[in-house]
Amino acid sequence: MAAKKVVVVFGATGVQGGSVVKAILGDPKMKADWAVRGVTRDVSKPSAKALEAQGAETIAADLNDAATLKNAVKGAYAVFAVTNYWESKSADVEMKQGKAMADAAKEAGVQHFVWSSLLNVTELSKGALPKVHHFDSKAKIEDYVRSTGIPATYFLPGFYMSNLPGGMFRQAPPNNDWTLGLPIPGTTPVPLLNTAGDTGKFVKGILLNREKTLGKRIYGATDYYTLNQMVDQFKELYPEAGKTAKTVELPHQVFKDILGKSGQPEEAGEELLQNMRLMNEFGYYGGANLDESHSVLVDKLTTWKEFMKSAPAFKDLK
Repeated sequence: MAAKKVVVVFGATGVQGGSVVKAILGDPKMKADWAVRGVTRDVSKPSAKALEAQGAETIAADLNDAATLKNAVKGAYAVFAVTNYWESKSADVEMKQGKAMADAAKEAGVQHFVWSSLLNVTELSKGALPKVHHFDSKAKIEDYVRSTGIPATYFLPGFYMSNLPGGMFRQAPPNNDWTLGLPIPGTTPVPLLNTAGDTGKFVKGILLNREKTLGKRIYGATDYYTLNQMVDQFKELYPEAGKTAKTVELPHQVFKDILGKSGQPEEAGEELLQNMRLMNEFGYYGGANLDESHSVLVDKLTTWKEFMKSAPAFKDLK
């Protein structure tokens, strides 16, 4: 009997990595051929034990300590690599982490490196939006991965559906109307992703279609939805609560002030404003079509309506 292919999942206790573990180990056919090694800083914590309960091996490593990564990827066939810019709020730290994972994987002879990437907004916008650091740094890591020659595919997660219910889409004063308030027009298309539910579906498709996806970008979103469409579908699902639901285009400074009141520093407010402007002015994916990315999938993606039905913020609505 052939040995199982080992896929190492960085950030295995996080949203993206956790979704990858669940998708592989939740598929009996794939579980028969693949073994999952989840990387986390502390293998004794409950989230790591939960991975083991799913059937994953866990191993301790720290993205800020390159020496620990070698053991994590030893003997691996594939690697899913992801970083969290917001943990350090430093593009330099994120790029160092991403390069360290790529270097360790290259040295270990990994056959398929899947990098959770994003577009370079400064380049896409020709300098008009130069402060979306959490996109640009991931794009620069993608450039580095390509330069190493390691066989790789680039997964670009869409806009997190989880950012909306109870967050950007919430009851707002003075009348407590459900309001989707963002600093962009209601006609802006947004590529939505159920990150926890569907990241793993894309990565599973990438791993199962290695030859087809090597060197490619896979755009991780169910579909493009305009803000107006999101609210219209909310009204269909919850006619009573949705009677007065609406989109509101916030002035840029108002959006930044709201973020400031929630504890975000001024530079993060500007970064997130430019991130929103990206979708309206240049396209989150630069206008890319999703059809080719969807062609690698074997699982159905979560629609916005399906996600709303399970959103805690909407649980008491009728």
